[in-house]
Amino acid sequence: MIEGVKTKKLNLIPDDRGRLMEILRTDDEAFDQFGQVYLSTTYPGVVKAWHFHKLQKDNFACVKGMIRLVLADTRESSPTKGEINEFYIGELNPTLVQVPIGVYHGWKCVGTEEAFIINVCTKTYNYKEPDEYRLPAHDNSLINYDWSTKDR
Repeated sequence: MIEGVKTKKLNLIPDDRGRLMEILRTDDEAFDQFGQVYLSTTYPGVVKAWHFHKLQKDNFACVKGMIRLVLADTRESSPTKGEINEFYIGELNPTLVQVPIGVYHGWKCVGTEEAFIINVCTKTYNYKEPDEYRLPAHDNSLINYDWSTKDR
């Protein structure tokens, strides 16, 4: 596991009315501070990658559909520099993944329907000076990763 990454299996509580799933609580080990919550969606087969943050941590949970969330550690001072982590998260595996500061991340919608991803990040988005540092999704010059479907 990349240094600083935290995961939490999400507890799904169904009843006669529907279901409830807590994503992040202030008493969770992964909670640092609150910045904002947003929803991002991704269409089947689409890749949204790569970027990292210098100031914020992301806390991702896919609440509809399925994604392959990928983290790549390119941090010079990290003992896990060069490692890549893959997480299949969503309705079939409700999990929160916390992405540490400085770790590149992105995902691919691996299901047959649009995926809905909630991010509870630790900083509010700054429209004038965004804390986002990007690479093209399929540029392997820094991160050698193949987004194609894996027929195992």
